[in-house]
Amino acid sequence: MAKLFEPYTIKDTTFKNRIVMAPMCMYQSDKEDGKVSDWHRVHYPTRAVGQVGLIIVEATAVQPQGRISSRDLGIWDDSHIDGLAEIVRLMQQNGAKTGIQLAHAGRKATVDGPIQAPSAIAFNDKYKTPGEMTAEEIQETVLAFKDGAIRAKKAGFDVIELHGAHGYLINEFLSPLSNKRSDEYGGTAENRYRILRETIDAVNEVWDGPLFVRISAHDYTEGGMTPEQYVEMTKWMKQQGVDLVDVSSGALVPAQIPVFPGYQVKFSETIKHETPIDTGAVGLITSALHAEEILQNGRADMIFLARELLREPYWAYAAAKELKADIDVPVPYERGWL
Repeated sequence: MAKLFEPYTIKDTTFKNRIVMAPMCMYQSDKEDGKVSDWHRVHYPTRAVGQVGLIIVEATAVQPQGRISSRDLGIWDDSHIDGLAEIVRLMQQNGAKTGIQLAHAGRKATVDGPIQAPSAIAFNDKYKTPGEMTAEEIQETVLAFKDGAIRAKKAGFDVIELHGAHGYLINEFLSPLSNKRSDEYGGTAENRYRILRETIDAVNEVWDGPLFVRISAHDYTEGGMTPEQYVEMTKWMKQQGVDLVDVSSGALVPAQIPVFPGYQVKFSETIKHETPIDTGAVGLITSALHAEEILQNGRADMIFLARELLREPYWAYAAAKELKADIDVPVPYERGWL
């Protein structure tokens, strides 16, 4: 069997294949209240019908001021649970496992009012200057991630992913380019990691399912983080019980990024083998043969597809044909898929 379509088990959760829909912001919360809309009710279950093994819902804010935009999904209030539970049910009834990415935008938030970051440094001249978080505000945010995990469990999600990438709050703490603090949350790698350590510990108090962390493994800027530097942190993540590192890169600071098919796979490979820990590879992976090569050569354990699944919700079907693999066929689609 093609490795892309082999089942994969983490803890007590078995994914029917190695295909993951990476979290992608939809900006479709209708009333700017963080609640699920009809867009989400169609968008996510469609990929489940398309036989994606794991679907991770977009960056979902644990605090209102932590939204990337005012139309982001939220999980800061119990009123969000019912809508999220509905899309979980719709995805699961079509055979997909479900995940949610818990997030805080930090200095890249574009909502009204004050925004927060480890240091009072704007992303660029188009963004607001954030306020430097106090120790008390950091603890409030850690608690918000824990409360978000409680709500995610009530909504029925199978997987939680913590967003530590793309220049958002946790990523801002991890990198010396955006973290200029002189207290216990800044300076050394161990101090910069402290908020993520506390967040993982807090989530583990209320969550016993698969736990992922997304990282930006390369800042592409002198003085920033590299995959080799992240190995130290991913070792800490493994010690804390993180099951898989979702390896992306960039977006912490404005930078020139050399982009080509699979440009981030080598970062996944480094983290996977030098930690070692299970990893997900992402970044312009569009063909089934490319995905299969990554898995067969031990460069990652799961394949995270993003924009390709926006273009083709039924990518898994086409990939199965290309790799000559047998996959489940939704009964209403048998006439077209056989």
